[in-house]
Amino acid sequence: MNTIKTDICVIGGGAGGLAFAAGAVQMGARVVLVEKGLMGGDCLNYGCVPSKAMIAAAQLAHDMRHAEQFGLPNHSVQADWQKVHAHVSSVVGAIAPHDSVERFESLGCKVLQASGSFIDRRTLLAGTAAVRAKHFVLATGSHPFVPPIEGIKETPYFTNETIFNHREDIRHLIVIGGGPIGLELAQAHLRLGAKVSVVERGGLLAHEDPDLAPFLLKQLAREGMAMLTHRNIVRVAGTKGKVRVVLSKNQQQEETIQEETIQEETIEGSHLLIATGRVPQLKGLHLEKAGIDHTPRGIKVDSMLKTSRKRIYAIGDCSGSAQFTHVAGYHAGIAIRNILFPMRAKASLDNLPLVTYCDPEIASLGLSERAAVERYGREKVRTFSFDYEENDRAHATHTPEGRIKVFLRKSKILGVAIVGAHAGEMLAPWIVAKEAGLKIGQMAGPIFPYPTLSEISKRVAGQAFVGTLFSKGMQRFVRAGLAWKTYI
Repeated sequence: MNTIKTDICVIGGGAGGLAFAAGAVQMGARVVLVEKGLMGGDCLNYGCVPSKAMIAAAQLAHDMRHAEQFGLPNHSVQADWQKVHAHVSSVVGAIAPHDSVERFESLGCKVLQASGSFIDRRTLLAGTAAVRAKHFVLATGSHPFVPPIEGIKETPYFTNETIFNHREDIRHLIVIGGGPIGLELAQAHLRLGAKVSVVERGGLLAHEDPDLAPFLLKQLAREGMAMLTHRNIVRVAGTKGKVRVVLSKNQQQEETIQEETIQEETIEGSHLLIATGRVPQLKGLHLEKAGIDHTPRGIKVDSMLKTSRKRIYAIGDCSGSAQFTHVAGYHAGIAIRNILFPMRAKASLDNLPLVTYCDPEIASLGLSERAAVERYGREKVRTFSFDYEENDRAHATHTPEGRIKVFLRKSKILGVAIVGAHAGEMLAPWIVAKEAGLKIGQMAGPIFPYPTLSEISKRVAGQAFVGTLFSKGMQRFVRAGLAWKTYI
């Protein structure tokens, strides 16, 4: 057996592992990177990149069907699935070299394309190599959770890891799961010409601001999406090109329904997508041999992302944290600081931005209004909102449906929520402001270019001062001041 000694061994070549490896090796550390699958992990190959490429194609198809509002002829568009997936593959292919084995070896990493498993507290077996490292960084990510539904093992289905490889027509896609992944792929397929039914055991967008979620739900309904909420999955069945899902009402959500009145309903489609969440990828690591505490929810870490073994860190999805690429990248930076430098950095998701990439997008930052009120009390939380309807650029682009809400404690920004066109991009200045501890007045003061959607942020910030600037007291003050002045 070949023994490799190194400073740091990174297990996992996804977003977090690659960000850590690239940073650490360029700062002078010796790094061994272990990855058994595709470099780039879920984000590049099965998640963020292919889904956003498909969403872009779907958006264009939707715009072509509604070109008349701009004075142009509408075009009836039916997707050529072969070409759509060729587009998706080309986008992945364009980015793949940045995450490739060749690039990381050129940076100075030693890449082992093998599965990794601990054989003791200081050694990882990777193929035929035994890697002994001063530090280990676990970045193994997560994989789709497939619930134990009756008949699921005998029924063909997609997850996000397989749907982008499908190159044939999808006539009717049944999506089990109404979270961000489920809804994004549901709307994309709907706009590309498929009939779509989404099944959710609770309500859709239940974790979003109740004033903002209806904007997206109404749009999905207008586009023809069937949304079957508060449903349990009784069983599934089917063969390639023909699947059947049997549902019943979810009593936990609708307590008024008596058991004897519950009736089953059946929906049939051509294809099935399971989008019911993700679970950490820990299988085969043999964490117990390294003395690493973990649960099915992930590896236990402290605020510095250390595991129960002080020289072993866990970052990204496998740490049981929020499952987002940008969180994995953030974790990589925290781990680099704690391993390579004497300073001690702690991870905090207080300023975590989130985006659901449907149309309209929903984006949020920091505390929701509900969480802010629970923490500080209703009387100490001020809420201000501004509608896209009042923005000139939104009208010019026919995107007037949307709203921004900002939650303040005195002048401190507690959270922001946005629904509307480009909501994710609109969140950027708020991320900087909140991270820097800026007050709301510093968002209201600068000059914003006209006409842009970004003016919405300036206008909502200005709402915090309307009560003072346009008050009776201010009017008396201004009149009194003007009374002392003489005519020219």
